[in-house]
Amino acid sequence: MPLTVQPLADHKAVDHVRAALNLNIATPERIGSVAAGAGLLLYGAARKSLGGILLALVGGALIQRGSTGHCALYEKLGINSSQLNGETGVPGNKGIKVTREIVVDRAPQDVYRFWRNLENLPKFMEHVQAVREIDDRRSHWIVKGPAGTEVEWTAQIITDRENSLIAWESLPGAEVQNAGSVRFEPVNNGQSTEVKVSLQYLPPAGVIGATVAKFFGEAPEQQLEADLTRFKEVLAGQAA
Repeated sequence: MPLTVQPLADHKAVDHVRAALNLNIATPERIGSVAAGAGLLLYGAARKSLGGILLALVGGALIQRGSTGHCALYEKLGINSSQLNGETGVPGNKGIKVTREIVVDRAPQDVYRFWRNLENLPKFMEHVQAVREIDDRRSHWIVKGPAGTEVEWTAQIITDRENSLIAWESLPGAEVQNAGSVRFEPVNNGQSTEVKVSLQYLPPAGVIGATVAKFFGEAPEQQLEADLTRFKEVLAGQAA
């Protein structure tokens, strides 16, 4: 005789299990998705045009993505960012890539020495709240996330060439996977230094979130350019 009644089908505990199994977006990414979606929704609504309506619809979809914790595209691709990240750095060509450079009126050894003390970085990186050096290779980062949140990770230096190059990558478990390098090239007969920074990271809310951020002055290339300008000012102040 077939079973026609499923006594646990409407049980709240079963609902919680269903909801948990349906989650495939990590919490920082969910917050970023909602924040990006809200901004895009407001921006699109204010335009009062067909393009604005389309932007508002995308914003609504991002809000739903973040509030439910489920991404249909992730599901099709077999991605689940809510699971603990077990990778170092940023694999392959994933994520956002940013490169910026600036010339600083200090010798390479001075510039390298200041940057190599990673606890100096919050002095000019606006979104970095704190960096604590664990040992000569590893450091713990606390960074401002979307909508007033904080994200954290531990990074390790993978290449360290004195007065020339520092390269790093995040360790497994990072809330934001990232990797990058900073090069110090002498110019003006060694009296000045060209500082070239390359970053690669997987942002909360994904590539869409990074694209939306450009509407509000939070694009990663804008952030990095502003940070390097402050870096130059900080070193100039030390030289005075």
